[in-house]
Amino acid sequence: MDADKITKSFRHAAAFGKRIEYYVIGLMLKQGLDVFLPMVDDDAIDAVIKKPDGTFVEIQIKARSTQVKFGDGGLFAALTHEYRKNYWFVFYSERMETTWILSSSEFLKEARQNKTGINEGKRSLKLNGVNSKIQKEHVLPQFQKYVVKDFSRIINESPDLI
Repeated sequence: MDADKITKSFRHAAAFGKRIEYYVIGLMLKQGLDVFLPMVDDDAIDAVIKKPDGTFVEIQIKARSTQVKFGDGGLFAALTHEYRKNYWFVFYSERMETTWILSSSEFLKEARQNKTGINEGKRSLKLNGVNSKIQKEHVLPQFQKYVVKDFSRIINESPDLI
């Protein structure tokens, strides 16, 4: 593969995450949420939501594209995270057309922490399984409770009371 193709491939992959962040933020705005965007993303905060009661919650958006290896449509790996108050994850799988919302504590409960290797200490969460007969990915039953069609969970629930 020549250097130009590698650069284009990397730029496309790197831009995917930002495109999906804006896509999800656009959906939030469309649903009437008050969304604020940090100028710099160096603290794993993609958006801040002001709830109707005047409190704020932080949002981290993670996405998987249609281009990922079959079977990994809902795999979110090598994430660095320790418990954070007022913090939500929004996971989005483009291929599965599915969105999950988990609080910081739910993520820590559900994710696996790598014990060895290059990603030791980081966490991974695989939200999907595979039906190999029909070559289709599906939400694993234990993660169905986190699947959402809107962002009301962020507005109506406290991530710290879960």
